Amino acid sequence: MLPHCSLLLLLCVVRLLSPSSALPFEQRGFWDFSMDSMDTGDIMTMMRDEEEGSATDETLPTDMFPMCPFGCHCQLKIVQCSDLGLTEVPKNIPTDTKFLDLQNNRITELKENDFKGLTNLYGLSLRNNHISKVHPRTFIPLKHMQKLYFSKNQLTTIPKNLPASLVELRIHENQIRKVAAGAFSGLGSMNCIEMGANPIQNSGFEPGAFKGLKLNYLRISEAKLTGVPKDLPDSLHELHLDHNQIQAVELEDLSRYKNLYRLGLGFNHIRNIENGSLSFLPRLRELHLDNNRLSHVPKGLPDMKYLQVVYLHVNNIKKVDANDFCPRGFGMKRTFYNGISLFGNPVKYWEVQPATFRCVSDRLAIQFGNYKK
Repeated sequence: MLPHCSLLLLLCVVRLLSPSSALPFEQRGFWDFSMDSMDTGDIMTMMRDEEEGSATDETLPTDMFPMCPFGCHCQLKIVQCSDLGLTEVPKNIPTDTKFLDLQNNRITELKENDFKGLTNLYGLSLRNNHISKVHPRTFIPLKHMQKLYFSKNQLTTIPKNLPASLVELRIHENQIRKVAAGAFSGLGSMNCIEMGANPIQNSGFEPGAFKGLKLNYLRISEAKLTGVPKDLPDSLHELHLDHNQIQAVELEDLSRYKNLYRLGLGFNHIRNIENGSLSFLPRLRELHLDNNRLSHVPKGLPDMKYLQVVYLHVNNIKKVDANDFCPRGFGMKRTFYNGISLFGNPVKYWEVQPATFRCVSDRLAIQFGNYKK
């Protein structure tokens, strides 16, 4: 029976090795941890060690089989304690644990010694609890932790003293209203922060809140933002600010983000994008401006040599000119468009000149659709 269980566990783990997408992250189970630090060979070795150990003589010392918290499942250095109605972090967690799953419980507080001795922990899921209080020294023992999933709790601030080894922080759907200066101090390895669905306003980000970070990915969607936040990390490749209350994009709002590949500004109240704003994004591949209040195609798109996808659907665009998307000169654009969406706008598509989309890879990449008042 054990080899079959181990094989099933391996299949669950291997399916996690998938790249990040633009959609909001939703952890449906503990297996959503990305085990990018462990290759298949490491996993097979762990399985082989466990299967060989299961055939050993019964006279082996009991200390070779570490205890497992009551009600939890411990195997392959993974401890699953989800959906148990726990009100605190359980005791007797094996010290060699790599992944600890505590999601979907009723934990309200993290105490100083809750993770004492877990120096090998790589990933921790605390998703969907009731945590509102975290001791400043809670995460001190976790010297090698890289992934922390803390979404759907009741935090009001970023926990202190996060491990310097942390690469990914998912802290969306909390009650965070303020990010203090230096909140992410010492986290030079951090690559991804998901902090959407928190009731934070622009004023909630103190100057220096993101100082020292070299992020590739940042999502602050479904918040209370009325403008593009200032002083975000200039290393960003993806910035998602969808589902906010942003009114406009001003000239200097995007001046820091020359490495940006994907920008999400959909589902806001944007009426105007100041001329020249997009010129600061020379590497942009994908621009989401759908579900806003734009009355015309933003200026500057023809000059974006690598832009491939533009979402402009569900706005108030009434006219599309021949040079709104493509440069006048031949060969100036390095990549063709493979997606332009304009449906849900009061534009008369039969009046749009065919030459308007001369730099589109395929006519099926253009989506007009029907406009309904």
